[in-house]
Amino acid sequence: MPSFDTVLEPDHVKIRNGVDNSIKEIGTRFDFKGTGAKVELKDKEIHATGDSEFQLEQIEAVLYAKLTKQDVVISFLDKQDKVEKLGGDKVRQVYKIKEGIEAALAKKIVNSLKESKLKVQASIQGDAVRVTGKNRDDLQVAIAHLKKSFSDTPLTYNNFRD
Repeated sequence: MPSFDTVLEPDHVKIRNGVDNSIKEIGTRFDFKGTGAKVELKDKEIHATGDSEFQLEQIEAVLYAKLTKQDVVISFLDKQDKVEKLGGDKVRQVYKIKEGIEAALAKKIVNSLKESKLKVQASIQGDAVRVTGKNRDDLQVAIAHLKKSFSDTPLTYNNFRD
């Protein structure tokens, strides 16, 4: 039976390029000279460090601009609510990079496909949702339905099989 997987997967190379470009701009901008402003990519997190919360907002603007230029959807970043206070007057903001579909979103995707009355079956497979159907056309309609229903979520569709 034909099938495909619905996943939430960022392009780590583009994220790395966006962070590297942010580091370069922060290093050359006049308003960041002589301050502790920096951006780091650690595992699945981006750490922005600055001297004040205002400076963190400026760093965030630079980071978002550089990631957007790399075609990274900003909704892949999960900005933590709490700003960490480091030693002295330094502060840090952590952005977690989302990867994999959470259980609540996976259930919404499955329910959306069931309610659409399409001739496909959806099942949760770990951090992905597998959609199977009798023919390719049904699967293509299901992809179109998911793109329309979850336009605010950067879902990708891979592992398309006949």
